[in-house]
Amino acid sequence: MNTLLIAATESEIGPFLKLPEQQDSETEVLVTGVGMVATAFALGKKLATARYDLLLNVGIAGSFDRSIPLGDVVCIYQDTFAELGAEDGDDFLDSDQLGLGQHTFEGISQGYQALNSLPKCRSITVNKVHGNAAAIAETVRRLKPQMESMEGAAVFYAAHQAGIPAIQVRAISNYVERRNKASWEIPRAIENLNSWLRAFFNP
Repeated sequence: MNTLLIAATESEIGPFLKLPEQQDSETEVLVTGVGMVATAFALGKKLATARYDLLLNVGIAGSFDRSIPLGDVVCIYQDTFAELGAEDGDDFLDSDQLGLGQHTFEGISQGYQALNSLPKCRSITVNKVHGNAAAIAETVRRLKPQMESMEGAAVFYAAHQAGIPAIQVRAISNYVERRNKASWEIPRAIENLNSWLRAFFNP
């Protein structure tokens, strides 16, 4: 199977990249840069010149759901562009309500052995990660997300446009709260994410 492995930064998949024997000969890696714009640009260029059977987007993420321990790996089955729309006083009108187009996209959450044991979660994709209590509460009320990243929905959008199946898997590096780096678990999240990657490619 011809797979494109997509990550925002090389550090998120570094341990996997150091084990070339773990990589399928049909797997190509794309490091896009951080954020939905960088991801869309890099992925658009790639898909204009090559065809893949599967897009596999991986990385770390923040969690709104405190029942999921830091460091755990989850599968994102649905992702939304959280900021795509317009403010109307205290209300937010999303792109669907405005008639501007779809803002929520879905990916694959089953059919692969390595996905079976992962919690299935909804996510949002943002340009500005949340760190304000009032904004967090409003986002939870409006969208009921479990996770947030800065790239995921862009990958799902590209997959939808290109007609290619997509999987998104994230490891939880922090809870969504006021910025507090002391509580982050980035090394553990990356370690667990890369262990999952090895299991995915070597079931």
